[in-house]
Amino acid sequence: MKIDLTGRVALVTGATGELGRAITRTLAGCGARVAIHYHSAADRAAALQSELPGAGIFQADITSKAAIDRMRDAVKAQLGAPDIIVTNAVIQYQWTKVLEQSPDDYRSQFESCVLQNVLMAQAFLPDMIAKKRGRVIAINTECAMQNTPNQSAYVAGKRGMDGVLRVLAREVGAHGITVNQVAPGWMVSENRPAAGRPDSYREGIPLQRWGTDQDVANAVAFLASDLAGYISGVYLPVCGGNAMPAI
Repeated sequence: MKIDLTGRVALVTGATGELGRAITRTLAGCGARVAIHYHSAADRAAALQSELPGAGIFQADITSKAAIDRMRDAVKAQLGAPDIIVTNAVIQYQWTKVLEQSPDDYRSQFESCVLQNVLMAQAFLPDMIAKKRGRVIAINTECAMQNTPNQSAYVAGKRGMDGVLRVLAREVGAHGITVNQVAPGWMVSENRPAAGRPDSYREGIPLQRWGTDQDVANAVAFLASDLAGYISGVYLPVCGGNAMPAI
């Protein structure tokens, strides 16, 4: 068995970030034609496109319905309607305690976690329904289970996103569309090395090592493939066992 996405079109939001690049490269390596979404990092989008023959780059504000609809139309015109959407983009902000966190930060997390997934589904799932197949893969976080101090806005956004996606999985399953979430831990990558990070975090991971963005990308590729055709509604931690959903 191998993961073969030949003939599929995959759109990754936030594709120019560290994790986004790993996911995009991996899906392309499995044979998919990739649509590289970016918000403001046009230079990084162009550099990634140059690595991946046949890829397209598309700018959009993922909190705007009009912008997402324009991106949908542009992707369809250039690559065809996506079979796979990966909602990876998120707005960055400064974490602090609930009593000190700005209300604007809660709004930003709602918009980039909950609203992004709603707008992406409304824009792209009608074509999947027409084709009777599709994959929605959202990037969540282990933080949604841990609820540790200073994470409240991020956790609120990701837990809200979880609820929307579980309902969506039930609503579109009959059309051959799966909806799943991948929840990374604190991963390392080329520009985010393990050096300088607290040993206490790594020591608490059952696998006793740092995970990488490639570990997350591998899980996304699996869920995007026919091998995962009977898996839907899943929240899948990719964190070495640091978060363990219970039954």
